[in-house]
Order: sequence, then C-alpha cells, then structure tokens
Amino acid sequence: MNYELTVHEPVYTSEQAARVRGVSIKTGVKALVLKTYEHRFILVLVTADKRADLEKVAELEGTKNVRLANPQEVFEVTGCEIGSVPPFGHLTELKTYMDREILENDEVNFNCGEHTKSIKMKAQDILKVINPIFI
Repeated sequence: MNYELTVHEPVYTSEQAARVRGVSIKTGVKALVLKTYEHRFILVLVTADKRADLEKVAELEGTKNVRLANPQEVFEVTGCEIGSVPPFGHLTELKTYMDREILENDEVNFNCGEHTKSIKMKAQDILKVINPIFI
C-alpha cells in the first residue's frame, strides 16, 4: 500500500486542509468520533464536504441517539485532537461506519494524528486496513 506524507502549516477545518493540500475538499476524509446513548464510541467517515447523518448512524447502531464526542473524549479514545483524527490507527479499536462516496475518489487525503501532517493514498487502500460498515 503506497501513500504520500505531507508536512504543512497547521489546519483545523476541512476547507483549510483542502487548500493547503491543493486538492478538492471532496477528496478529504473526515473522521468523526461519536458517542452513543450507551456511552460506546464509534467512528464515522465521510467526505470532508459533507456532514454525518447522526440520526441514520443512531438507527444503524440501534441506539436512541449519538453525539459528537467532546475534545477530551476524542483524545482519550484516539490519542488525537479533534480535526486531526485519521480514519484508522487509534488507541482504541473503534467500530467504523463509512460513507460509500469516499470510494468514488481515486485518492483521498486526511490528517494523520497531527494538524500539520496529511496522508494521501488510494481510496480503495483504506479497505485494506479497516472493515467498515457502509452508510
């Protein structure tokens, strides 16, 4: 599996990341840590130009509701700050939901645990390291 690491100025939004990477925002993978009503943590991957459908995720998860984890929870579960969470490789194994639209890109981009480092890789290669539930 090939990938390209880029070191850049700190980025905190999907728009900033796309600009500094010189790519379309749609190629970005946004990794969101959610907390279920039962206090379980899950990961949702969507293209950076979209928002996660929390109601749909709650329904798929079979829970009353889900919410975005707070910054401290995200750090405890992933070892990363919000905005730098990668789609895989966390401190805790997380059940992962993934929007199929991510795979419509030839290549994807995402922060790899720091606001100053990004990875570019083939979209299909994500499936070599995670086994997501598609949404």
